[in-house]
Amino acid sequence: MKDARENMVAAANLFDPDGARSALVRKWHQLGFYGHQNLAGVMAAGAAAHASGKMTFFSEVGTVSATLEDLHKKSRHLAGALYAAGLRRGDTIAIQVPNWIEGALIYQASMILGAIILPIIHIYGPKEVSYVLNKSKARALVVPDRWRNIDYLERLDSLETTPHLRHIFVIGQNAPEGTVSWSSLTEKATDSFPESDADADEVSLLLFTSGTTADPKGVLHTHNTLLSEVRASEGDMGGGKSVSLSPWPSGHIAGVLGILRLYILGVSSILMDIWDAEAAVRLIESYKVTSTSGTPFFLMSLLDAAEATGGDVSSISRYLTGAANVPPALVQRCEKFGVPTFRAYGSSEHPTISSGEPNDPIDKRSFTDGKITAGNQVRIVDEEGRSVPPMSEGEIVAIGPEQFIGYLDNTVNEASFFPGGWFRTGDIGRLDEEGYLTITDRKKDIIIRGGENISSKEVEDILSRHTAVREGAVTAVPDARLGEKVCAFVILKNGQSLTLDDVNEHFVQEGVARQKTPEHLVILDKLPRTAAGKVKKFELRASLKLQQI
Repeated sequence: MKDARENMVAAANLFDPDGARSALVRKWHQLGFYGHQNLAGVMAAGAAAHASGKMTFFSEVGTVSATLEDLHKKSRHLAGALYAAGLRRGDTIAIQVPNWIEGALIYQASMILGAIILPIIHIYGPKEVSYVLNKSKARALVVPDRWRNIDYLERLDSLETTPHLRHIFVIGQNAPEGTVSWSSLTEKATDSFPESDADADEVSLLLFTSGTTADPKGVLHTHNTLLSEVRASEGDMGGGKSVSLSPWPSGHIAGVLGILRLYILGVSSILMDIWDAEAAVRLIESYKVTSTSGTPFFLMSLLDAAEATGGDVSSISRYLTGAANVPPALVQRCEKFGVPTFRAYGSSEHPTISSGEPNDPIDKRSFTDGKITAGNQVRIVDEEGRSVPPMSEGEIVAIGPEQFIGYLDNTVNEASFFPGGWFRTGDIGRLDEEGYLTITDRKKDIIIRGGENISSKEVEDILSRHTAVREGAVTAVPDARLGEKVCAFVILKNGQSLTLDDVNEHFVQEGVARQKTPEHLVILDKLPRTAAGKVKKFELRASLKLQQI
């Protein structure tokens, strides 16, 4: 326990070279954005205030519903079982579970125990999971035995050495030797364990996100940063009168926030374990869903399904879309369909920086990403970090109470922040004279496929290990459904050949998520480069337009 607590304290004070973070925390406490209650305390209060609020878990194998009162009671007992298994406040618990009731319970139990939760995207393969477990020094891992076509037990067998991992809990009928079944864990359920006394400014969430580097970066959030994000939407969601539909996987920041939203706002929630547009239409009709969100892919397919089936989605009073490029025509299509839609901008590091509103003018909702949300500040800066005039483009730097406190790897923090605690988003945008933000480009070399961040460098590194590849570069290629897909430009070794099927098989052997596999392949004799030898990726992207890929 001592090691865990020391790690937690060190993480909470990870990056504050000029004292700016400490000053900001004091300021946000004074302004009321932060409080002194930790997640365990907030959840207990929410369970009492919104006892009849309901969370529904939709899956093709069945639908399960539970009230907030029942969820909280079971979560407390599960926290006792985790404590009995030897887990303590400050330990990191990795959770790779779909949107099932067991996943929600383990998230909540970990929060109640005072553990640091580590959500893992369900598509991550053994290589990525091993990396995350070792970097985080996670003490426990929770997985299903199987979900759809993914055999998680097979993935467990392929994990690299994880010296810090002490417990693997398996949801399902099959728990191999060396693991603990979910039923065995819940048999130890008890309401007797030390109440969490975690400070609200301590780390509560560690989330790994792909960025400009090959390996995912660990994003650190505190109790207060998460609570501040959820409370910021309190006036918009309608409280207990609202019903929210979430298509977001539980490994995303949006999935974690969805669980907290019920406790804090009393918003009944429906969680889908996989996106199915026709099923979403039926859920919206049956439960009279008032609010939902998703990437442009989710939104387009929802409208298509509603049109094809004649489904009624008129109960929706607000649809927030983002996490990928949003075509203005899509927002305008929603307007004709009677679904008030607006854009928003944020990231795992800073969940909501700007957001539109359903009542904003249609041109603002179509062409901008909304106004800066309460408590947040944004500057648009040039290459020297100087602020630029309104309507001028530059890098977006932001600061606000729901912003993360830094990356787990301290070596990347210095380049990620400006003095004063301003986070460099790596995105390019502009602010108009009315205060609306528009994202126009990005400096970060990532591909956003259906809302998932994919590191170009990571894909390039994997591609380079193929025996036929001498050199390669990876960019995004626009896609009508998913926003972007992965395109590989390759120079082959003499006498070698390569097909897309060959590439697919190589990535399967590497054990990485299927979404990272290139879906377009271009063979070149040479790559365009700058005088310094850097690949001119903008020329590669331009060539895709010429080839109409």
